[in-house]
Amino acid sequence: MPRSTRVVGDGGSISKGKICSLKARAVLIDMEEGVVNEILQGPLRDVFDSKQLITDISGSGNNWAVGHKVFGSLYQEQILEKLRKSAEHCDCLQCFFIIHSMGGGTGSGLGTFLLKLLEDEFPEVYRFVTSVYPSGEDDVITSPYNSILAMKELNEHADCVLPIDNQSLFDIISKIDLMVNSGKLGTTIKPKSLVTSSAGAVKKRHQKPFDAMNNIVANLLLNLTSSARFEGSLNMDLNEISMNLVPFPQLHYLVSSLTPLYTLADVNIPTRRLDQMFSDAFSKDHQLIRADPKHSLYLACALMLRGNVQVSDLRRNIERLKPSLQFVSWNQEGWKTSLCSVPPVGHSHSLLALANNTCVKPTFMELKERFMRLYKKKAHLHHYLQIEGMEESSFMEAVSSLSGLIEEYNQLDATKSMPVEDFPRLSIAV
Repeated sequence: MPRSTRVVGDGGSISKGKICSLKARAVLIDMEEGVVNEILQGPLRDVFDSKQLITDISGSGNNWAVGHKVFGSLYQEQILEKLRKSAEHCDCLQCFFIIHSMGGGTGSGLGTFLLKLLEDEFPEVYRFVTSVYPSGEDDVITSPYNSILAMKELNEHADCVLPIDNQSLFDIISKIDLMVNSGKLGTTIKPKSLVTSSAGAVKKRHQKPFDAMNNIVANLLLNLTSSARFEGSLNMDLNEISMNLVPFPQLHYLVSSLTPLYTLADVNIPTRRLDQMFSDAFSKDHQLIRADPKHSLYLACALMLRGNVQVSDLRRNIERLKPSLQFVSWNQEGWKTSLCSVPPVGHSHSLLALANNTCVKPTFMELKERFMRLYKKKAHLHHYLQIEGMEESSFMEAVSSLSGLIEEYNQLDATKSMPVEDFPRLSIAV
């Protein structure tokens, strides 16, 4: 029976839509105070526990080595203490989510230091990483160094990585901008929403509306964790994602696509037909990274649905889409599905698709090319090498690790034209 006030296990409550004492189980870490202070002064200030924040003043200066080697050592015990405190409050600790950027110094350096820390401290708990990759027009000159050094850590210590690129997020917000301005589909937008400026006008396209871009990522995580939070006829534990979608340890990079894309509470988009949503989930326009999975090779794919959807709807659409998708010959039935009965706010249903697909390879190749352009000239290298514990061999090990990953994808792509093996089914004696 619905009530106006909901009390949760640790005493938190929500009254008339306002959060009273419910706190997010999260540790916020940044080596400069600005962004964390913005959160503490913004509308979400009551959600985060002020005792679970770690900040410094100077920042990492866009230098992976400073974040990883300097601040990692400096804050290791403090980070561990806060992680243990958060973990102790969990009835069933299923996984850790790390949300970080790859281009700067703190996100790439301290973010991946934290990843190794979690592996050492909680070796049995899955580590999911949402990594925001820099675009080619990134304003951080050293971002290729930071990203490649971070990639080595992701290869070695993450269970699943959801790569997201800033340009894709910006393109999505630009589409919202165009739809609002053109009046297509009767789209409306609320004043003072996350996709508008403080003046209420839609942000100009040359500006980057980071709040709205972050909101897209938040919606990805909301859909990803829906089975853990709500009931459903076919729920999926987070550990099942890694178990079913990652056939080889290093190939744990999953391409995410989301429909409807605009599950921001700020935008009212007419509901898509269910079958159209399945088609959207496999189109490039709905992906959070620029890639082309339809013309690449699938290792496995997960479909996570929310709302009033039947298993028969799921099966019908998989059968409809299968002929246009190429799976590896040894995993032609590589689908994992979940149905959560509670839809996102303001929508009748939604779909998150996670694809382990070789289409991520071009992103890594482009990153390697950008790295090599700098590294061949040894440009900016001295900023890294002056940090204690940082040696030039770290760069070569990192690019070698990435090259090995790219080669694994190359070997898979080489099997695309191979015939599908039709293995005989096992005969069981009765």
